[in-house]
Amino acid sequence: MTEQATPKRPLKLLLAAPRGFCAGVDRAIKIVELALEQRGAPVYVRHEIVHNRFVVDSLKAKGAIFVEELDEVPDGGHVVFSAHGVPKAVPADAQQRGLDYFDATCPLVSKVHRQAERQVEAGRHIIFVGHAGHPEVIGTFGQVPAGAMTLVETVEDAEALTPTDPDNLAFLTQTTLSVDDTAEIVATLERRFPSIVGPKGEDICYATSNRQNAVKAIASRCDLVLVIGAPNSSNSLRLVEVAARSGAKAYLVQRAEDISMNWFDNVDTLGLTAGASAPEVLVREIIDALAMHFDIEEQQVTTAEESIIFKLPRELAGAAA
Repeated sequence: MTEQATPKRPLKLLLAAPRGFCAGVDRAIKIVELALEQRGAPVYVRHEIVHNRFVVDSLKAKGAIFVEELDEVPDGGHVVFSAHGVPKAVPADAQQRGLDYFDATCPLVSKVHRQAERQVEAGRHIIFVGHAGHPEVIGTFGQVPAGAMTLVETVEDAEALTPTDPDNLAFLTQTTLSVDDTAEIVATLERRFPSIVGPKGEDICYATSNRQNAVKAIASRCDLVLVIGAPNSSNSLRLVEVAARSGAKAYLVQRAEDISMNWFDNVDTLGLTAGASAPEVLVREIIDALAMHFDIEEQQVTTAEESIIFKLPRELAGAAA
């Protein structure tokens, strides 16, 4: 008598959309790939081009070499600066050494850099809302003279601020923060310093906002939410926080192998999303792995459509055309 396979338990899967790669990440990866095609390997990349191990390893396999500092790049080398942006001193150093370099800084991060320069030129001290040590924060601080900017991470930090000239302040924010947390910090700054000047548009990028809104749309309906992203990815960590605040259990995973089946006890509905640095291939990898254990009913929940494309640097785009 033939043994019958145990029927799989049903699992409803709500796929958040938008998810995964944003226009800035797409552009940064394309810059490295085009640099490799046009200049030949190796191409050096200062810092992880985006915060995702799968992406970094894929580019390594094509001939990219990742370094932390410019002095690790040999004379005559080709180098790409990461999507997070770099202090002004880095391209200046590259130029002085005669290195062939390409700047993959996300245009939305570059916009914050220009805003910082303008506020300093106007004589204002900048309160910058962000996470200490994040490459984007380091890069933004490196756009202005030392002492021209103060970092604020929490509402408590904003309450404790004692600026020298409280009537002559501006604020800017990291692009990958929690929308809700940042709004609370900005509200504190505006209450304490009524004359503070802020950006006309939202500094938190469209992709970060859209991915957080998409998670909010599904999390309250889910028993568990998985966010695909790296532990050093700010926007991915914020997605985990957003899901948890909505009442779901939430975990950050990088690959299917990170998933524990113990998480699925009493889970009937799973939410799945990916941070802005995580490729769609990892989403499918995880769904395929779960399909070995569950009978999956997949449903995509779309809260916004994204069509933004950022231009490539002229020196690469011309040859790619």
